[in-house]
Amino acid sequence: MFSRLLQAWAQRRDQARLQRHAIPDALWELTLLRHRFLQRRSAPDLERLRTLAALFLAGKEFSGAAGQDVTDEVAVSIAAQACLPVLELGLGWYDAFVGIVVYPDEVVARREVVDDDGVVHFYDEALSGEAMPGGPVVLSWRDVSESNEWDGEPAYNVVIHEFAHVMDMRDGVADGIPPLADAGEHRAWREALDEAYALHAHAVEADLPTAVDPYGAEGPEEFFAVSSESFFIEPLVLREAHPRWYAALSRFYRQDPAAEAA
Repeated sequence: MFSRLLQAWAQRRDQARLQRHAIPDALWELTLLRHRFLQRRSAPDLERLRTLAALFLAGKEFSGAAGQDVTDEVAVSIAAQACLPVLELGLGWYDAFVGIVVYPDEVVARREVVDDDGVVHFYDEALSGEAMPGGPVVLSWRDVSESNEWDGEPAYNVVIHEFAHVMDMRDGVADGIPPLADAGEHRAWREALDEAYALHAHAVEADLPTAVDPYGAEGPEEFFAVSSESFFIEPLVLREAHPRWYAALSRFYRQDPAAEAA
């Protein structure tokens, strides 16, 4: 009885949020035009994506930094791309954070590392985006915009990349293995990840062409994130290069974008 009441309350809440944060037709059409990879999706998928994006906007707090104005166009662009990975999984995957900070350009982050002798070294790192445990998610609007103009290999999409990290960190650690259903699925994921990551790292080291961004060789967590970019942007390329890994991603995301792109 209580669960039914809670479900009914959640439905009423979502309906109220959708009314307050409905995405206008013209703005949604503009968003689809900007993101060509979304245009491959079926009409029912796009309608569900629009609903998820509206609920996402209702539950997150956007803020601009360094003079960046977060317009409706900016917010909906980010929301639509962020919601694509959870189209079949639900927004609960993103409930560990609220804030999204948008900068006009790259963000320079101060880093520190401790060497083997215990000496602390500081350096600056230019970032197009960053997802931190508990939030916020930081994005460069220039990089978000440039990912819309992508026209080649490997795929590039900073929003999908950072939100893949959010999903990866849901179990408390960024290791390329998001929370999975059971031990069997975890084992299958680990085997597929290890195989694909080793092939990718070898190709990067040998300066060979790769199906995903060479940055994925930085570690399994980055390989998962750049693979997610390719999975949604150029799925046929990823499936051809890493069929077992593509299948693992397809089971996780409960989507098969290669079937729609073929």
